[in-house]
Amino acid sequence: MRTPHHADLVFTGGPVLAPATPATGGPVAAPVAVAVTGDRISAVGDAHDVHGLIGPKTEVVDLAGRLLLPGFQDAHVHPVPAGLELTRCDLTGARTAAGTLAAVRAYAAAHPDREWITGGGWSMEAFDGGMPTKGLLDAVVPDRPAYLPNRDHHGAWVNSRALALAGITRDTPDPSDGRIERDASGEPTGMLQEGAMQLVGRLTPPSTPADRMAALLHAQRTLHALGITAWQDALVGTFLGMDDPSDAYLAAARDGSLTARVAGALWWDRARGAEQIPDLLQRRDALGHGRFRAGTVKMMLDGVAENGTAALLDPYLDRCGCATANRGTSFIDRSLLPRYVTELDALGFQVHFHALGDRAVRDALDAVEAARGDNGPSDTRPHLAHLQVVHPDDVPRFARLGATATIQPLWAAHEPQMDDLTIPFLGPERSARQYPFGDLLRAGATLAAGSDWPVSSPDPIEGIHVAVNRVLPGDAGPVFLPGQRIGLTAALTAYTAGSAHVNHLDDTGSVRTGALADLVVLDRDPFAGPPEAIAETTVALTYVGGERVYAADDA
Repeated sequence: MRTPHHADLVFTGGPVLAPATPATGGPVAAPVAVAVTGDRISAVGDAHDVHGLIGPKTEVVDLAGRLLLPGFQDAHVHPVPAGLELTRCDLTGARTAAGTLAAVRAYAAAHPDREWITGGGWSMEAFDGGMPTKGLLDAVVPDRPAYLPNRDHHGAWVNSRALALAGITRDTPDPSDGRIERDASGEPTGMLQEGAMQLVGRLTPPSTPADRMAALLHAQRTLHALGITAWQDALVGTFLGMDDPSDAYLAAARDGSLTARVAGALWWDRARGAEQIPDLLQRRDALGHGRFRAGTVKMMLDGVAENGTAALLDPYLDRCGCATANRGTSFIDRSLLPRYVTELDALGFQVHFHALGDRAVRDALDAVEAARGDNGPSDTRPHLAHLQVVHPDDVPRFARLGATATIQPLWAAHEPQMDDLTIPFLGPERSARQYPFGDLLRAGATLAAGSDWPVSSPDPIEGIHVAVNRVLPGDAGPVFLPGQRIGLTAALTAYTAGSAHVNHLDDTGSVRTGALADLVVLDRDPFAGPPEAIAETTVALTYVGGERVYAADDA
């Protein structure tokens, strides 16, 4: 029987990513032992000190040189849509047009009873200009409507049956927040961008509560296996045909099946204004339970660069390198945004901005500055996600305003979508400002990190590899903007303490006495190997509150 002096769990025999001290100046991987009693870390010290806490019932984990660190946290992720997509026509593994079409054909043949073919995750670079056509989809799904969002979920590919059901013709106007792609004669091509997705998405069969619960639990198992112990769901609400995951979170929090700690970002309906704030307050009060709470509001300020909807200060270029009339799309009225953010901040809401282009980044920072000016300092911890293009004048504003930079490191690398569909339309000067992780860190910004799964892999190790190397795992180069690389400690800190800060989980994110025992053991010490080998690291063990939620040996 454990005495009050005995720990439940002890880690020894390996390095630990310990928090900063005056002597180290920053987190370091040092060989110390860690004891856990109940759900919290009860001691961090040398092996001799912690040895006295080992009793007959204490579980001792020999790290054998492997790194122990705080549990990873994803500051921007969509687990329930990811889980649902995995059960539908999942196209994330296809990299060519032929492979994508073969996958759709195979799924349709295997599911003759499905009224619609839904799913998605296809790669834009697989198709000329990132724009597949309805004719290609008609050839493999002629008998049923099909609705397939692309990898970034800012555009959807549909077939002729879906267009007909939605009543979309050459005479259908573009919605205010989207675009129907058309051929030279004005006929819809089968690609719907941004808000135009909803014209068809609203007709697709909704998921059931049981579907959403199953998707959440499947996603949770996936994330725990990657060392993720907490996350911020970046869209709690209904948007472009996506199902609201809040009922699944609340049910899982109530029955104890939610083992992760989750912050929900309530969706700001961009078709409405300040009149929706009372509804957001009501949802915040109704949804808080156990390990789930919803004290954040998500504001999508712009789109993505690949389809020309990321909001830019200066115009996009055309294929010839000449300026166009397009500066992207601002989904929320820029003149009203500071008022909205100021009111939300005064009510204690965190604001989570989708800000990809440099104009969207500036608009978000201007809104935060307005809130600071009117409300004074607060602990609402606003954060800006994606940050593909940031104007140099805005880099130092993050630290000054206390706005966290939430990065998606996997996007900061050369790959076809970047090289063929982005760089030519941004031009060399703006392309050199993409994903400025190093500049933000040097300017004192707090970095958090996320995946945007299912847009990209949820694996933090892969993201850390790219943040450090600026090349994708397995790629020998060229390095994408090498001056923006950050060190391994900084990358690990973004995925731990940085995201814990964003998630208002102040008793997580570091290995220190009194903190919650949300911990991960890697299969090695990545500090001991070369940076180009970081992606070879895997997760061996994951704990939430001292309870093991994943073991590689059991998988």
